[in-house]
Amino acid sequence: MTASDIQAQALQLRERLREWNYRYYVLDDPSVPDAEYDQALRELQELEQANPGLVTPDSPTQRVGATPLQAFDQVEHEVPMLSLDNAFNADELQDFERRLLDRLGADPGTVSYSCEPKLDGIAVSLLYRDGMLTRGATRGDGRTGEDITRNVRTIPSIPLRLRGDGYPAVLEVRGEIYMPRAGFERLNQQARETDSKLFVNPRNAAAGSLRQLDSRITAQRNLEMCCYGVGLVEDGELPMQHSAILDLLHQWGLRINPESRVVEGIQACEDYYQYLAARRDELPYDIDGIVYKVDRIDLQRELGFVARAPRWAIARKFPAQEQTTQLLDVEFQVGRTGAITPVARLQPVFVGGVTVSNATLHNSDEIERLGVQVGDTVIVRRAGDVIPQIVSVVTERRPADARPVVFPTRCPVCGSATERAADEAVIRCMGGLVCAAQQKAAIKHFVSRRAMDVDGLGDKLVEQLVDTGLVTNVASLYHLQRSDLLQLPRMGEKSADNLLAALEESKAATLPRFIFALGIREVGEATALSLARHFGSWEKLATASEEQLLEVDDVGPVVADHLRQFFDSAESLSVVHALREAGVHWSDLEVADAQVLPLEGQTWVVTGKLEHMGRSEAKAFLQQLGAKVAGSVSARTHCVLAGPGAGSKLTHARELGIDVIDEDGFLELLSSHGLAT
Repeated sequence: MTASDIQAQALQLRERLREWNYRYYVLDDPSVPDAEYDQALRELQELEQANPGLVTPDSPTQRVGATPLQAFDQVEHEVPMLSLDNAFNADELQDFERRLLDRLGADPGTVSYSCEPKLDGIAVSLLYRDGMLTRGATRGDGRTGEDITRNVRTIPSIPLRLRGDGYPAVLEVRGEIYMPRAGFERLNQQARETDSKLFVNPRNAAAGSLRQLDSRITAQRNLEMCCYGVGLVEDGELPMQHSAILDLLHQWGLRINPESRVVEGIQACEDYYQYLAARRDELPYDIDGIVYKVDRIDLQRELGFVARAPRWAIARKFPAQEQTTQLLDVEFQVGRTGAITPVARLQPVFVGGVTVSNATLHNSDEIERLGVQVGDTVIVRRAGDVIPQIVSVVTERRPADARPVVFPTRCPVCGSATERAADEAVIRCMGGLVCAAQQKAAIKHFVSRRAMDVDGLGDKLVEQLVDTGLVTNVASLYHLQRSDLLQLPRMGEKSADNLLAALEESKAATLPRFIFALGIREVGEATALSLARHFGSWEKLATASEEQLLEVDDVGPVVADHLRQFFDSAESLSVVHALREAGVHWSDLEVADAQVLPLEGQTWVVTGKLEHMGRSEAKAFLQQLGAKVAGSVSARTHCVLAGPGAGSKLTHARELGIDVIDEDGFLELLSSHGLAT
């Protein structure tokens, strides 16, 4: 090829990669497989290596690779990055509008507000000159920040060159760099595996990642950026509505938050707050509130600023998801597999919208990693329905009488010996069914909605049945008599009859549901479904060799070993025999091609509030059926599962003509494929 041919090929590859990058990271609508993107990037790298003169600062190959810095330079912001005033309740939000309307001489309901989720990340400034990214800086104190240009260049959702045309010669874009929850979990899992220090929360992880002197480390972290406004603008004009400016930034290749809205009046702002608060836990990133801004730029200018904050904007904060409190004691609970779990008893504290007095400590390794002692001041985190957990210790507040957490050498329930396998972090009671705690936990699992679904048999009643000796294992549930139940405190005749009817109804099971209900270690719903489909009948499953079990997609050596231990146990098989003698039954399944799942190759999106299950549970069911579950709707979405309160995703799906299914239809779909609902 001639030099001009090579230059044209490099230009074409760069444009193609920029477009693919924009569709993937900004629009959430990938247009090519990852392998094709990687191949094009490799071609460009090879061209540039062979022809160094072709390398440009905005080339996709130049995002990372420079030698580490010794320190960050200071950056003076041409336009200060101000902070925001906060509103913590509806009354304070009303006061904000009252002051605003008084200053403008306007009537209620006549001012439009841009409503944007307040991402829990790090505020940054990006400076573009003639469309080229020339500087990235932290907010710092609002006037002086740190130059993190090398690091922001590694973030795929930040364009090195703006798309299209029409942008000002100098454009400062402001936004929030954050770490999505999935990336945060992966980062901490890697830290656990290498015995490194864990990050407390996604914001802490994002901040630590951005302040790496070696940009190659930043590039390995899953960081994203959403824009929320502009600062310095020279030699160019922007629209006179804040929301229109954001739309224009999006056209130029920058990510904006798809949850943003423009509403009329402060009551609509409060309605948006309630709407987003209900959806907060399903978002793939942390938010700590909502930012409201007067949408019209001329009104913003008229309102001006006070001290370090604009009069035309305010942040409505959500209840805090982290708080400090004191660890009063540690107790130990025994689960159905004998796992002994430490539970922290805390000085009650209001966090995440509820009062928390207990938190999980997971296992002895976690206690050692945290370095926590009884009496410590600790930071507790609760996000939505997630079980509260201790994420760090405030060691400088440790009292003189603090004492280490000591794991029991005997089971706290039955007194049996405890044991820790060499390849596990969990300490277990070895008492088996002798242990009342394991009996209770096994029965609770067996009767749960996703297993045998015995309506009316809750945890407290299971405790009573075991404590009184009426039930010793799951099979004995089906031998309960009306007279037995009426002996129990607060058990009326109608309740007893209803429970017996529910037990009778539960006898008609499915093979996947029955396998899951048995509580075999490491065998969840997905694995139970795979086993049922692979073998078709209980008899073939129970007599399968370890090699045959390993042929199932979801089964590895550990799961195969647990299965064989169960099937080799005369006690376990006697319980199964007793269940079948009591009338528990199911139909065998046709053995289908194990590689083909009903929803294989389909992409689904779950939105809104489901009434019969959580969104995570719905996602797990879809994955069991072979579907990929995405966080946003695109042209590649096959179907949207929409519950009450579904918003922009449902609207977008209808605009694209994508199939939409409600929860009742989804339950029918699950039932038709033998899944527990």
